[in-house]
Amino acid sequence: MKHDHISFKEYTMDNLSLPSNIADLIPRDNMAHVVHEMVERIPMETFLAYYKGGGASAYHPKMMTKILLYAYTVN
Repeated sequence: MKHDHISFKEYTMDNLSLPSNIADLIPRDNMAHVVHEMVERIPMETFLAYYKGGGASAYHPKMMTKILLYAYTVN
């Protein structure tokens, strides 16, 4: 399936105007690190099957997945 017409809002973890690496501010034993590592291992093709494209740019599916999973882990 061709996905050249799908666009997502910009999503970069390395382009923040806060400390050089915001992950350094999160304790190593925090669930956020686990969720991040888990979602980053999911191939992008897994998400693209659910997007038909067109319309306004969608939020990046990996970012949204991280938010939802983290929210569920902390109740």
